Amino acid sequence: MRSLVIGIAGGTASGKTSLTKALIKKFEGNAAVVYLDNYYKAHTGLTYEQRAALNYDAPDAFDIDLMIEQLGILASGRPIDCPVYDYTVHNRSDEVIHIEPKPVIFVEGILLFAFQELCDMFDIKLYVDTDADERILRRVKRDMAERGRTIESIEKQYLETVKPMHDLYVEPSKRKADIIVPEGARNLVALEMIVNRIHHYLMEA
Repeated sequence: MRSLVIGIAGGTASGKTSLTKALIKKFEGNAAVVYLDNYYKAHTGLTYEQRAALNYDAPDAFDIDLMIEQLGILASGRPIDCPVYDYTVHNRSDEVIHIEPKPVIFVEGILLFAFQELCDMFDIKLYVDTDADERILRRVKRDMAERGRTIESIEKQYLETVKPMHDLYVEPSKRKADIIVPEGARNLVALEMIVNRIHHYLMEA
């Protein structure tokens, strides 16, 4: 039986991860998760400064062919060794994450719906929609606390790449969503509807 594959997209710090975690908790033991961020291209030949200056918010920042290949393998019932991206050094890690196939596969990432090949793989497409002011405040807190960034570097990256790429790629991709979820996991009505839809699939399977 092929897995149910659910794409969860949305702007930076919109609440995608919170929604993904809430759904995984509801289907513990029956769900796996794949993150688009782990498929950033490796840039081993560049210095730290050169890697830090790259645009990580454009579609060509990702090794999307590898992600499509591995997601297809996982959805068909075989395990994968997913790459790992290290935000602190702006590069792919030497580690991998072993992911076993599950009846439900959640795929999370900002630019998921910008790739038609990925959209074609999703049975359900969710877009988490959160106010831009709230998103930037969340990003500042997250990047300083979890990724060792300075406020100056966060501001520079946001103004030079994050916001322009959001307007160019992320926001337009919302039109491809099956369901738009304002406020992510805090939207309990939407969460219940999504959970019921997945339950229905599992019961039929």
